[in-house]
Amino acid sequence: MNTLVLVAHPDLDASRVNRTLLDALLTLHDSEDITVRDLYAAYPDGRIDVPAEQALVEASQRIIFQFPLYWYSSPSLLHQWLSEVLVDGWAYGNGGRKMADKLINVATTIGSPAESYTAEGAVGFTIDQVLVPFAATAVFVGSTFGEPFTIFGVAENYSGDQLEADAKRYAEWVQDSPQN
Repeated sequence: MNTLVLVAHPDLDASRVNRTLLDALLTLHDSEDITVRDLYAAYPDGRIDVPAEQALVEASQRIIFQFPLYWYSSPSLLHQWLSEVLVDGWAYGNGGRKMADKLINVATTIGSPAESYTAEGAVGFTIDQVLVPFAATAVFVGSTFGEPFTIFGVAENYSGDQLEADAKRYAEWVQDSPQN
């Protein structure tokens, strides 16, 4: 399955966790089925090449959005990418079925521990509830929203050993044929 991984981190070089996840994906470089795209490196000026991005999406059956969770959403460039690339007449609307039958996944890193993302926790919502806008986007454009890949608790006491294990788990998750 051709997979496009869109990495959205505004300072990836300074990121310990998302950088390690990306590095784990780059070890899969020999896989012709996986394309990794760092949006902030590709568009430092914020000017998205919409036809190029649409061509990458069209060539993929699975799209993964990888990002750190910022205020219960994605970094701004990913939001901009969604607004500019998934347009009427292309992704939806009259003649817009280019996203139909694709699988969309989210891979996100979260500073707070998992217990914060419960009805009783500090956030008061589960991560699945927080990611509803991505699920709704998938449904709207005729795609399937698959299970997210999440890493909680990266802000405190997140060991190098755990990071390496999670990075390996992430690379395997991206490479494996997904289950919805």
